[in-house]
Amino acid sequence: MRADAARNLELLLTTGARMLAEDPATSIAAIAAEAGVDRRTVYRRFTSREELLAAVYQARLDAIEAAIEAARLQEAPVPEALHRYVHGVVRVNRTWPAEVSRMRSDPEIWARRLRAVEEVDRFVKRATYEGFLRAGLPARWPGSVLGSLVRLSTKDLSVLNDVQAADVIVDTFLRAFGKGDVG
Repeated sequence: MRADAARNLELLLTTGARMLAEDPATSIAAIAAEAGVDRRTVYRRFTSREELLAAVYQARLDAIEAAIEAARLQEAPVPEALHRYVHGVVRVNRTWPAEVSRMRSDPEIWARRLRAVEEVDRFVKRATYEGFLRAGLPARWPGSVLGSLVRLSTKDLSVLNDVQAADVIVDTFLRAFGKGDVG
């Protein structure tokens, strides 16, 4: 794919993610106009809104998987991995806002999402085992709360940059689930 075509596709997908998050009934023509791309170009690439939406979800998951990989959840020290992960996913949510529950309609996309959730759950178990989080909490509860905090940050912490939002989220998470002074 040519560089300009790749840029147009990314612009189209990020614009689509934003507009569809605001109004799920947004038309392809409206998304194309907002992205500054001819709608015929869009229809050559995507024959329906559902195809465009699937491409948005694929791009979002690619970005989430990259954030998880960059965080090195199983290798890096827990505080560093936690902050890297949260920072990366805050950026993903701000770039690719999309209603994740709508991802359930595509089994492949939903399976990828569940693998990402499982990776975070493994990290939370590791953080607990290493003494950074309190033991005895209901299974998946800390990971679910962490995910909710990150999702909330998209709107509620919009005045903060990604790093500042990550600082607030990590502090909130560790105050709720941390075990003493965890750095």
